[in-house]
Amino acid sequence: MNSPTQRLTLSGVMIGMGTVLSLVKVFELPYGGSVTLFSMVPVIFLGFVYGPKWGLLCGAVFGALQGLLGATMSSAFAGQQWWGVALILLLDYLFAFSALGLSGIFRQLIGNPAASFATGTLAASLMRLACHFVSGVILFGGYAEWYFTQEGFPAFGARILERYSGIGLSAVYSLIYNASYMLPETALAVFAAVVLASVKPVREKLFQART
Repeated sequence: MNSPTQRLTLSGVMIGMGTVLSLVKVFELPYGGSVTLFSMVPVIFLGFVYGPKWGLLCGAVFGALQGLLGATMSSAFAGQQWWGVALILLLDYLFAFSALGLSGIFRQLIGNPAASFATGTLAASLMRLACHFVSGVILFGGYAEWYFTQEGFPAFGARILERYSGIGLSAVYSLIYNASYMLPETALAVFAAVVLASVKPVREKLFQART
């Protein structure tokens, strides 16, 4: 099997695997966002093996598929005008999941395979979080005051509302909400990266010469 064919085949399989794993949810937040069963890892793997350019492309395809699933299986687009839907598609899907493909930036910076792959996984996951954070500030900041008055935030929510307002409150809300699922999701992905890098055939694939 020649290299371009192998790359396309493996990428298709990994994107499909990530899409299936994204449907296996450890838990799901009511207004978007969930912790899945390692669904980020396949795209992170592709970015690490084939480099950032190919990783961005694979991440964009994966993000488009996630956008289709989000439109049909969640309330992510509910109540949004056309420009809000467009921004959600860009920030929460295309940009956020494309960022996972940037994991390969760190391949040459760290000699230890497990540490290198884990670092790339962590950085790519945090870049995804940053995209969701920006989306939350722009599009969902209006929910901040309501969010911090819910039963789960009796004293903490009151302190937040006393200290912050306006864009600051929106930023705190977006960070807390998105971190509540992205940090566990990231921890699972980093764990998977360390385990995968310890398997010899996977480790050899991770550090094969790029073509």
